[in-house]
Amino acid sequence: MPFKENDIIKLYYSIGEVSEMFAVNTSLIRFWEKEFDIIKPKKNKKGNRLFTPDDIENFKIIYNLVKEQGLTLEGAKKYLKENRKTLHHEIKTDKTQIDKIENKLKAIKKSLVELGLRF
Repeated sequence: MPFKENDIIKLYYSIGEVSEMFAVNTSLIRFWEKEFDIIKPKKNKKGNRLFTPDDIENFKIIYNLVKEQGLTLEGAKKYLKENRKTLHHEIKTDKTQIDKIENKLKAIKKSLVELGLRF
């Protein structure tokens, strides 16, 4: 998945930042916002969309269903409706596992550096 994780978590992301994270056009972000009720950006006085980290998590799910698994929009909507609770749990579980692996790799790297190896 081309989602690019940011090191800094922001309160709000612009539509340009979201489209860059997923390597898609801003028009697709607007389209998914209209099609999926779980995407609810706030809008500033100018009308610019401001997406929350929760919106980003929902985009991850939609991207996976539509772009990676090949579901139709209707199929993705049905899947989301039927599996909303388990999806968020699965994402959090995956993130926890990735964090554990990352910490183990950092510990291995530290040990190797202490042994005099450089990376």
